[in-house]
Amino acid sequence: MPPRDQKREQRILDAMARLIERFGYNKTTVADIANEAGISKGAMYLHFKSKEEAFEALLIRAMFAFSKAWINAVEEDPDGGLIANMYINMLKAFEQVPFMATIMRKDPATLGNYLKKPGNFFEEQQSAGMRHEFIALMQEAGAVRKDLDPLVTAHIMDIISYGLVTAADYKPKDQVPETDALIHGIADMMSRTLTPPDGGNSDAGKQIIRKLYAQGLEQFEQQLREKNSK
Repeated sequence: MPPRDQKREQRILDAMARLIERFGYNKTTVADIANEAGISKGAMYLHFKSKEEAFEALLIRAMFAFSKAWINAVEEDPDGGLIANMYINMLKAFEQVPFMATIMRKDPATLGNYLKKPGNFFEEQQSAGMRHEFIALMQEAGAVRKDLDPLVTAHIMDIISYGLVTAADYKPKDQVPETDALIHGIADMMSRTLTPPDGGNSDAGKQIIRKLYAQGLEQFEQQLREKNSK
């Protein structure tokens, strides 16, 4: 079998992302995707057996791109090891990978019947959001105030995270601030609330983040290998 055209494959996924965000999963057909990508349906099937397989490839691509954007932002930020900055760097990564907002919302109107599929991507990649164990590790490292309750802190951070990507669905557009303004506002509040009085130990925090990132990436890749071997 000849090697697949990687540029064309990425063009297919780009086209699918645009169509799903515009019309939703249910109303997007293989013919629509092929037309949007400027190829034939036959060429589409050279890359993916079905719309479902292409969609899962799109989800995986977004997850990897988001993870890479986030860890790069953490490393480039002198204070990236502080949990407030780590969180803000996640928000910056959302800006680089907009489709992650669609994934995070799990909106039935957008993702449609795919959400009903047994063993779908979202079931296999269940995430509990910000883990309180991680907050506790960051407290031990001196990157987060030690007088805060880790469970409560993690839950509040999840509320902010989910609210950021869903609030615009419930508020008039003219009442939603620009994303940059939101990020800076959240950064200021998080920094004032979470940073230890001494300014925090960013380097120690980065060590924890690197370790957990590597572990999470390996786990995700192992799950993909197991899925592809079935």
